Order: sequence, then C-alpha cells, then structure tokens
Amino acid sequence: MQELVEIAQISDQGQRLDVFWQSILDEEEVPRTHIQQWIKAGHCRINGHICVKASTRIIPGQVLSLFKPKDLALELHADPTPLAIVYADPHVAVINKEAGLTVHPAPSVVESTLVNRALHHFPSLLTQGGLRPGIVHRLDKDTSGLIILALSESAAQTLTEAFSHREIDKEYLALVAGIPPESGRITLALGRHPSSKTKMAVLKHGGRSAETLYQVLWSAADKSASLLRVCIPTGRTHQIRVHLAAIGHPLLGDRVYADKHTASRAPRQMLHAWRLGFAHPDTGEELHFSCQPPDDFLDVVRQLCQNSVRIGLTGGAGSGKTAVSHALQDLDIPVFCADQAVDQLYAPGQDGAVMLEHYFGHKFLDDQGRVHRQALFSALAASDSLRLEVEHLIHPLVLEAMESFFKVQASDILVADIPLLFESNMADIFDLVVVIFCPEDIRQNRLAHRGWSSEHVALVNSWQWPQGEKVSRASLVLDNSGSLEELKAKVLAMISLVRSWNQARVTQEMDIVLKKIHANSLHKLTPNHVSLAR
Repeated sequence: MQELVEIAQISDQGQRLDVFWQSILDEEEVPRTHIQQWIKAGHCRINGHICVKASTRIIPGQVLSLFKPKDLALELHADPTPLAIVYADPHVAVINKEAGLTVHPAPSVVESTLVNRALHHFPSLLTQGGLRPGIVHRLDKDTSGLIILALSESAAQTLTEAFSHREIDKEYLALVAGIPPESGRITLALGRHPSSKTKMAVLKHGGRSAETLYQVLWSAADKSASLLRVCIPTGRTHQIRVHLAAIGHPLLGDRVYADKHTASRAPRQMLHAWRLGFAHPDTGEELHFSCQPPDDFLDVVRQLCQNSVRIGLTGGAGSGKTAVSHALQDLDIPVFCADQAVDQLYAPGQDGAVMLEHYFGHKFLDDQGRVHRQALFSALAASDSLRLEVEHLIHPLVLEAMESFFKVQASDILVADIPLLFESNMADIFDLVVVIFCPEDIRQNRLAHRGWSSEHVALVNSWQWPQGEKVSRASLVLDNSGSLEELKAKVLAMISLVRSWNQARVTQEMDIVLKKIHANSLHKLTPNHVSLAR
C-alpha cells in the first residue's frame, strides 16, 4: 500500500471524496470506479477516521489520506536509451527531459518512459518500489526541461515535503499567442473538465486553488506571439496551459487547449522547464540549474523573427514605378499598387465613391455612381484645401486595402507602390523605402510621350516632394537612368540585398531573445515582478 496525504483547501469545499482523489491521481489515469472501490474497502481516512462513503463532501482543513494499492500488473524494465543528466550524486539527479518522453509508466503508456531510462543509469531506484520510483514532480509528455529525480527514499520524502511547502524554485519558458499584459498573476481555480476526463478546466465552483505568475520577455514584431517566463507556486495538472488559454493567450502548438490555428503553429506545446532551484535533500546546499530551450522551441522563435520585409516603393511621375513593379512581379514578389486600389475604391458602391458622395454629394460621380476622375482632378487642381481633404478621406482606405492585400500573401518580401508615400506620411509603416531615381530629362520625355502637357506635369510635381528630397529620405535608391534590362538587373540585385538584410535582422533578433533568456536565468520570478491579477 502507498499512503497519500492531502489537506483540503478552501477551493475543495463541497467536493465529493472520490472526485477529489481522482483529481489528485489524474496523471496516473486511475479510474474513478477504482477509487470508489478503495474507499468502500476502508482505504480512505478523514482526520484519521475511516470513511467508506465515496459521496462524502469535503470540508476545508480536513486531513485526507488514501491507501492506494500498488499496481502489480505492470513491471519496470531498464531502458539503455541515453538520458540528458544535468547533475547527479548519490541522493538526487536533475534530468533535462526531452519533449515527447512520458515521465513514468501508467496503464495506458506502452512506450518507454523517463523512469525506464533512469533505471538503467540509477539501478538503486528499484529499491523505492512502485511504478514511479524517484518521481517527486512531473512534466507533461510534450513539455521539455528540467526535472528532479530522488535517488533514495529519504531524498524522495524530503523533496516531496519541499514541494508541498512550495520551497522549490521551478520556472518555465512559454511561447503563447498574441501579446499579454507585460506581467500578470492568474488565480483561477482548476479542476477536471466537466465533459472530458482527460482535460482540466477553470471552474467557478469546486475547483482547486491555482496561482500562475508570468512576465513577458519578448514579443514578435507582428504581435502574433510572445515569449513568457512562467512560475507556478501551485502545481496543478496542466496549470500553465489552462491558465494561459483562459486569459486568451494559449500555448503555441497546444493541441488540447488552444484553437486550431494556434495549435498548428508549432510541432508541440511550446513549454520548457528552464530553471530549477532547491535545497539538496541531504546537505541542505542550495542548488540552481538552468537550461536553454531545445532546438524545436528555438526554431519556432526563429520563425517568429522572420517577418516579411515591407517595402514602400515610390518616385516621381515618369520615374519608372510601373516597370519596377513588373520586374518585381516577374520575381514572384507581390506588389500592391495604390493607383489600382484607388480605381477600385472609386467604382460604384465602393468605399471611396460612397465616402465622396457622403461629403460632396453627386458632384464627383457619373450617372453610374462611379467617381468621375477628370471632374475630381479639375476640382483638386483648383483648390489645395479640397485636395488635402480628399487625400485625408481616401488615404486611410488605401492603407486598409494594402493591409488586406498583404495579409493573404505568403512571401518574405512585400512591396507597395505608393506615389505619395512621403507626402502622406506613410514612410514609417515600412521596413524599407525604395525611391526610384530618374534624370529629369528622361522623366520629362516619358511624360510627354504619355501626352502630359507641361502645365499638367508642373501641377502633379507641385503635389509631390522634389526628387532630391525623396532620394535623401530613401533606404535604397534604384537608378533608372539606363535600359529596361539594366533596370531588371538592378531590381534582382536589390531583392538579393534585401533578403541578406532580412536574414541579418533575424539573426540580430534571435540574439536579443537568447540574451534575454540568459539574463533572466540568473534570478527567479517573484510576485514583485507582476502587477496584474486575474
């Protein structure tokens, strides 16, 4: 018989005795019917008195004990598969558990476990008996990181007591969806999911108290994910996963508690036990360990650093924006064209036409409800204030169309051809701004071939910054003073340069992440670091 002892918490008020013990033994997958049989057989005590009624309701403060029969159907076998041993002495070992490795045997587990591997390295574990020799705490199968093994009965008892008194410093790294508040404290009670016996859930009534502290270390530039350091003073089953999902930031890769999209963003739940500190069970010496996340975890971080490069493409009228756009499209680079977007916005019933009708009536619409471009242009030419007002109305719609276009593209480089990029204060929304330079005489000849009069050219030029000023504000300048073939070669070289720049940016961002992980490995997360309770 193995005796288990628990003290009922306030959150256990009114819970059935069999349900309480099932929640304690959840990871051993003990059927509730077995627990009911044990209670009926007199294996359960409340405050030292035998209780044989499984439906007995629990009162906070009661000392509950259960004598659990040892499972004789399963036998332990040593497995010589290597184990990442971080530290070991005759009393205790610290293991860096790989993801996908179950901690201990159970009736439903057919593969080798950490316990099986540990038996090969530490045969003395067999003297402890049971199916969980040396196990004083657990990690989920798909959670990686540090776990303690007690190598003697006395060490197991000492460490178990240390865990129950919350004297173990245990901390995790987690990759979650979105950007949570900078720090937080989550105190939602947890218990068995009402309709799924393999899941845990936040419960309004009957749950067990649980506390999770977290701090945001880093967030992806696109705001799609964040890296957290997480500490759980209480150690409930799936606590981190359930708590973070409950506040709207589930773990990437979590197939149980995250939505399908978030679950598909990583090969497993992105949770890693990275820091561990405890008093040595024999000497009392304070031991501290930390380990960097494994490659699969860092690969996901690296992917989050690899955002598409957004390029704003601009230049004066006749500089060659259309030719550059076609050259980019030939390289499978998506190009958003602001002029085409405006054409679509000015179609009957579209937002641009509706907006102008709302403010100016039918003054600029034809009989079909389309914006009459020539009438509008003439009005803009006659009034700078009207031109600025129309730009103020239409430019946000163009930006919205650009974001919708970019959202559906799967490319490492995204380009937006925007003639009034600087004039409309859009430069800051791009990673790079490319200005197409073209000598004035060549540009004027091109516009003349389009049929533009000198007055029309002068008017359009007056609405834009001078070419020299645009060039001075550019990240890159594309010289279009030669042939079309020369221009295409320059576009190809530019894309190669941008990709090299982006890779350097990813490397730099990864260095930032790793430095933050290292810096925070030197001290523990405490309530002083957090400012939000949920």
